[in-house]
Amino acid sequence: MTVGPGVGIGTVRADAESDASVIARSRDEPEAFAALFDRHADAVHRYAARRLGGEVADDLVAETFTTAFQQRHRYDPARGAGADARPWLFGIATNLVGRHRRAEARRFKAMARVPALADHDEPLADRAADRVVARAVGRELAAALAALPARHRDVLLVAWGDLSYGEAAQALGIPVGTVRSRMHRARSKLREALGGSNPTALREVSDHA
Repeated sequence: MTVGPGVGIGTVRADAESDASVIARSRDEPEAFAALFDRHADAVHRYAARRLGGEVADDLVAETFTTAFQQRHRYDPARGAGADARPWLFGIATNLVGRHRRAEARRFKAMARVPALADHDEPLADRAADRVVARAVGRELAAALAALPARHRDVLLVAWGDLSYGEAAQALGIPVGTVRSRMHRARSKLREALGGSNPTALREVSDHA
């Protein structure tokens, strides 16, 4: 199945519907599922790119939505997914990321070794000290992420996708209390590794569940 923008009238009508309604309708009108791609592909791609890099992320997004389309008959809003399909999609993406654990760890370790090179295409005035610091912190953050257990990295980076604790729990198939516990441990380890700072800028998300 090819999922993409431009499904005509179906997309226009779906824009006013909840994700759950779009998925339900797509069971009889498969082309309606494209609206879900239009809404959430960018978010899934950002999540995948943070973990595996842009090139792999392209393939992972395609696989995520292909899997979601194949499993759309099993989507149950009453099971906690609600009208927003993001936790369901992030859960699928996380399962797919799990096949690339070694590649993910290698990527973060490689990022930690990359020197903060000056961008000579920019005027000198634009290469301010805060940009240098940000790049240095990025290397330290990559090293800290590489050192995290996979289960803690999952929680941290899923929540980085702007999901609430309840939505992260739904995505990962674990209790909210476990999300909170793993998030606390992940943040503590990052702060310790980064000398007390928290450059992830992760928004403290309230639990809507």
